Amino acid sequence: MAKIPKKVLTLAFIRRDDQILLGRKKRGFGEGKWNGFGGKVDLDETISDAAVREVREECGLLVTNLKKLGVIDFEFVGDPVILNVHVFSTVDFTGNVTESEEMSPQWYKVHEVPFEKMWKDDPHWFPYMLDNKKFNAYFLFEGHEKIISHWIKEVESLDE
Repeated sequence: MAKIPKKVLTLAFIRRDDQILLGRKKRGFGEGKWNGFGGKVDLDETISDAAVREVREECGLLVTNLKKLGVIDFEFVGDPVILNVHVFSTVDFTGNVTESEEMSPQWYKVHEVPFEKMWKDDPHWFPYMLDNKKFNAYFLFEGHEKIISHWIKEVESLDE
């Protein structure tokens, strides 16, 4: 059986006190949805370096001390590539939040995260991330709005 190719991506969340910074995607994949900040990993960078770069590009902040909390594989029916998303969180950042061509950032209270305007998988794994628990997960989507199957498990450690 052939191995399904994976596209490695990052997703980073910045937190302060009881708030989390989310961005509304202004174009491309996931347009109109609120999410963390992230994207593809370039050939010459580590996954965590890519997360730092993407945050800087998408909301203007320089983040440090990223903590890797999760790895999620997303499969979409009819798409031959699995999205392998590495989830990070940090409370350490400098700079000012700025809007970019790709994202419109906004702080939300953790208990007011707008799940109804986010990807359908987010309510399933966000509690792990918000509690700083390490996890692995898998979601199979039909289109972008219907989850066909999924699993999540808490783990002791995650490989870079």
